[in-house]
Amino acid sequence: MHICFITHEYPKEGFSHGGIGTFIQTIGKAYVKKGYKVNVIGINVYTKIYEEEEDHGVRIYRLKPRKIKGLTWFLNYKYINRQLLKLHTESPINIVETSELGLAFLKKIKPIKYIIRLHGGHHFFAEAEERGVDSWKGFQEKRSFKKADAFIAVSKYVKMHTSKYLDYNNKKIDIIRYPINLEVFKPKPEVKVNNDTILFAGTICEKKGIKQLILAMKTVNASYPNIKLEIYGRDWFFKDGTSYVEYLKEKVIPELGAFSKNIIFKGTVPYVELATKYASAKLCVFPSLMETQGLVAPEAMAMKKTVIFSKLGPGTETIEHKKTGLLCDPYNINSIAENILWCIENPEKCLEIEKQANKFVLQTFNIDTIVNKNIEFYKSI
Repeated sequence: MHICFITHEYPKEGFSHGGIGTFIQTIGKAYVKKGYKVNVIGINVYTKIYEEEEDHGVRIYRLKPRKIKGLTWFLNYKYINRQLLKLHTESPINIVETSELGLAFLKKIKPIKYIIRLHGGHHFFAEAEERGVDSWKGFQEKRSFKKADAFIAVSKYVKMHTSKYLDYNNKKIDIIRYPINLEVFKPKPEVKVNNDTILFAGTICEKKGIKQLILAMKTVNASYPNIKLEIYGRDWFFKDGTSYVEYLKEKVIPELGAFSKNIIFKGTVPYVELATKYASAKLCVFPSLMETQGLVAPEAMAMKKTVIFSKLGPGTETIEHKKTGLLCDPYNINSIAENILWCIENPEKCLEIEKQANKFVLQTFNIDTIVNKNIEFYKSI
């Protein structure tokens, strides 16, 4: 079987990337190990030139961006279409997979089957962030959905909420979770735990709930003044180019007064290094306002860490409260603080939670099981 992903987000060493890129890298390598051929085509958002790379058997084609005002989208899709046809001519492709917008202007090639994986598209996040749907992006997403031969959702939640706005057109749809790289994210008993450290990882933006977590630290520090929050992840920027990290530093963190020094931005770190950071933290807290599934919570759970996650979205699909982790109301600062304080004050109960969390992730996010489910789905269409 020959599988081709269409994405601009496949990770490149030395650059930050998103969760979709991590997912494709993880599952792409696993497909290669099973004997399948995997290519990735996307516009080069990193170095802006044409590049070809190979990552453990996954062949990546990063296409040079075309930029002409009003025609950029057309020229970039044309370039992707040409590269896709070239690869198909050389070695017939069975499956093309992309995210919600990805099929809008792709020319379908028979007999390739085209799959959209629901990572959380424009309509999904427009609802979640209570903002209007952009007419151009909305048009592309609807057009893309009409072209799909089948769909895969990464959680029950994203399947249900996407269907409020977009039609699956009676095509086959299944729910298959993201896999976790359990070779990287596994318990590290050799790493010393800093009992005064809480960890957050993810893009530093409004929808990840980082502002509420920072404000909750005021209550936590009132009882435990030495507890620090370490924040790992890439910055996000407003439409005017303003940094969200700078907004937090200037407008939010000062509200903590003397405890402002306990909020520490660590920037991005390599994938493998992040696992060590999880291991060294006492707690991992991810109070997202919205997720499709999220990788950070199950990654930390796999490492036998106590995780506080959002009760919204797919939270209850990921964590059973006070059994495999804790669930908070991410809009409620007191809820976040109370869950953190409970964990600090109940270390013995947290040990049992960590064991159950690890067991759940090994069963649910195991890459071999998830790869087999995906291959069975591909074959079924």
